[in-house]
Amino acid sequence: MSATVNNPFQHLVEPLNPADPTQQFYNLSKLGDSRYDRLPFSIRILLESAVRNCDEFLVKRSDVESILNWKQTQTQTVEVPFRPARVILQDFTGVPAVVDFAAMRDAVMKLGGDPEKINPVCPADLVIDHSIQVDFNRKSDSLQKNQDLEFDRNRERFQFLKWGSQAFRNMRIIPPGSGIVHQVNLEYLARVVFNYDGYFYPDSLVGTDSHTTMIDGLGVLGWGVGGIEAEAVMLGQPISMVLPEVVGYKLSGTPDKLITSTDIVLTVTKHLRQVGVVGKFVEFFGPGVAQLSIADRATIANMCPEYGATAAFFPVDNVSIQYLEQTGREAEKVAYIQKYLKAVSMFRDYDDVSQDPEFTQVVELDLNTVVPCCSGPKRPQDRIPVSDMKSDFETCLGAKQGFKGFQVAPEHHNTSVSFQFNEREYTLNHGSVVIAAITSCTNTSNPSVMLGAGLLAKKAIECGLSVKPYIKTSLSPGSGVVTYYLKESGVMDYLSQLGFEVVGYGCMTCIGNSGPLPEPVVEAITQGDLVAAGILSGNRNFEGRVHPNTRANYLASPPLVIAYAIAGTVRIDFKSEPIAVNSEGREIFLHDIWPTREEIQAVERSFVIPSMFKEVYEKIEKVNERWNSLVAPSDKLYTWDPNSTYIKSPPFFDGLTMQLQPPKSINEAYVLLNLGDSVTTDHISPAGNIARTSSAARYLTSRGLTPRDYNSYGSRRGNDAVMARGTFANIRLFNKFLNKQAPQTIHLPTGETLDVFDAAERYEQSGIPLVVLAGKEYGSGSSRDWAAKGPFLLGIKAVIAESYERIHRSNLVGMGVIPLEYLPGDTADSLGLTGRERYTIVIPKELTPRMIVDVKLDTGKTFQVRMRFDTDVELAYFHHGGILNYMIRKMSEN
Repeated sequence: MSATVNNPFQHLVEPLNPADPTQQFYNLSKLGDSRYDRLPFSIRILLESAVRNCDEFLVKRSDVESILNWKQTQTQTVEVPFRPARVILQDFTGVPAVVDFAAMRDAVMKLGGDPEKINPVCPADLVIDHSIQVDFNRKSDSLQKNQDLEFDRNRERFQFLKWGSQAFRNMRIIPPGSGIVHQVNLEYLARVVFNYDGYFYPDSLVGTDSHTTMIDGLGVLGWGVGGIEAEAVMLGQPISMVLPEVVGYKLSGTPDKLITSTDIVLTVTKHLRQVGVVGKFVEFFGPGVAQLSIADRATIANMCPEYGATAAFFPVDNVSIQYLEQTGREAEKVAYIQKYLKAVSMFRDYDDVSQDPEFTQVVELDLNTVVPCCSGPKRPQDRIPVSDMKSDFETCLGAKQGFKGFQVAPEHHNTSVSFQFNEREYTLNHGSVVIAAITSCTNTSNPSVMLGAGLLAKKAIECGLSVKPYIKTSLSPGSGVVTYYLKESGVMDYLSQLGFEVVGYGCMTCIGNSGPLPEPVVEAITQGDLVAAGILSGNRNFEGRVHPNTRANYLASPPLVIAYAIAGTVRIDFKSEPIAVNSEGREIFLHDIWPTREEIQAVERSFVIPSMFKEVYEKIEKVNERWNSLVAPSDKLYTWDPNSTYIKSPPFFDGLTMQLQPPKSINEAYVLLNLGDSVTTDHISPAGNIARTSSAARYLTSRGLTPRDYNSYGSRRGNDAVMARGTFANIRLFNKFLNKQAPQTIHLPTGETLDVFDAAERYEQSGIPLVVLAGKEYGSGSSRDWAAKGPFLLGIKAVIAESYERIHRSNLVGMGVIPLEYLPGDTADSLGLTGRERYTIVIPKELTPRMIVDVKLDTGKTFQVRMRFDTDVELAYFHHGGILNYMIRKMSEN
């Protein structure tokens, strides 16, 4: 959005080029305020948006003053509005967003409004990247087969999305097979500076994927929000946010020549987890930043959700400009980007300490101290130096069940199971690698680690090494550019020989679309109750996410993924043990085949060139012939098909009227689930395969589908009947009621153990409200609106937790589910809560942000919690029953 009529800051407007008065910008330097030059660069972007959009209604002069006064407001909770320049979506979150828009049009029409008011007013790009699965691998035709199967499975979803791109203005669809949303954003969609409607202004965005922060590496401020919140932004509503603290992260030194960007980001992730940056911006500065390419910076920014920050910002500098040139951006655009950013003091020289702004706190990392590392076996923040991988896994094997434990009895640590595969006998043990995937935008966007993997593969083949055929190997690049430079540089053939064939352009293994393992492998794992390992170059390795049969999953750089695949196990010390013995009986060590930074950079300079990016992206929207030939309806209102198991009109707006209902207390609620710490959105609303024994499977079977047609939960997010049944359906969900991992709970009135959906249905039939008890970091992981929509449909009225992940708390608010937080020092255990009590949550008629309310139990005990509606705007959403109800009523007003 460019500028606002009757803006009180109109006097700041001037032409960027005096020769062209039609191209203007708000010159913040003309504010004449010394506070501006001391603001973090990320906060300057919030300020520019507030100045440009100031209308004294949604954005006020007082908001501008609050942002200018950022340093002095750190001890306060100051709410400010932010209007991002655009929105980005992927298809798992994009489909439910378009479903909501279609249903909102129906609701507005029923209330007597104009349904076409439900229409994006800011640009929205939707990249289809989450649907493709690794069904086929290790063959030259794997890519085509996986893409064909993707289209066959998802034709109905794709047809619906194509309708949406035609029915709604300002919505562009990037077809399947194009790449991963964040990499396409980095290489193609990012404007860095908008030139729109006669105004220049900084590019900024929110996205319906938590790793939207990857774009921060290019100097574009962006972060993930819930799909519900993104829909409101698309309809012109500003984000209401608490003005964040900004942690300055100073980088110094030079990384060792054997270090990859993956090693750096895993080190940063663990460090910032320890610092504590939840809800804060992190802004990088210092001379070490100049040592990092944009791909390196983007890798670090990508994993921002894993260290808990809202954004991880690298201001634009000369390296950013060089990247724009390398990726084929037009010279004219690159020129005005530089000119504009310098004019508003948003262009950075990392060696110039006089440009260093004031920060809330400063922490530092010497890049020279970074060592090769992985993270796991169950969380991305649990970093392990590669030199300690063997001992760490063996410790985890016997440790108590938890983030670093599998609780395998000592006498079973050396269990081995033999099996037949392709007429040969193999053996699996604890720690055997069964999945090795070069995947995810985190790493496949980075030529240095991708070419590093290719060069390692080349040296491995030349040394006579191979990967065992039962290991499910795959390569899923984030864009066609990656395949282009891997082929041109000559390393693709070597990757293929090791089994790392291109299997698709999408998230794939990183989000759990790893496809099936060979049946003999699954049988061997099951027979020995083995802790098998997955190794992937992704950003998430939560339990049950990568594959149901890999209990240990490690994040690693692409070269290390290949190294562990060749070794066949994570129980190896690469320093003292050979990675393998070749056919000649020679021991080969990892250092024999590991490429140096100089070798990688020489290949990168020769083969990662602007013409590749131009050639790939000039045809990106038209290259998929099956998408081009797909015919979609042209009506402005969607005609819902009652027989569809993919797209269904949701019940969120049933019975909605223009009149508001006063808030009511939650009386005599039962606890549906009693959960511990770090319950992720994968636990709450899994994206992967639909188990044959699940409630969702029973529903799909009743609709005439066979297991081969179930597809994944992620692909069925347009159908609330499937998604409600998939809520809390993760097989790794640990419920204290059961004291084991299972997607089940106890129906407290009868004592029966039931699937979570079936128990919730029983409570609903009895008219009993529900709550959930949880520990720290509830809702961590992916930004997943169904992790709030699903609980809402199960009848969950409130969650009581020790702390929340930022995006998930926002999603709960957006659905009208009350996020309640124990007061400092209180936990379920310290309060003596068993979860078997009945809970009455007293909701006063007059509500204020972050107010404290009483919880009364049927045992006679009372305790207090904080209601986590953090702003007045969030309270307004709650009074309306959620953000979408608020928008429908607003759009229905005459």
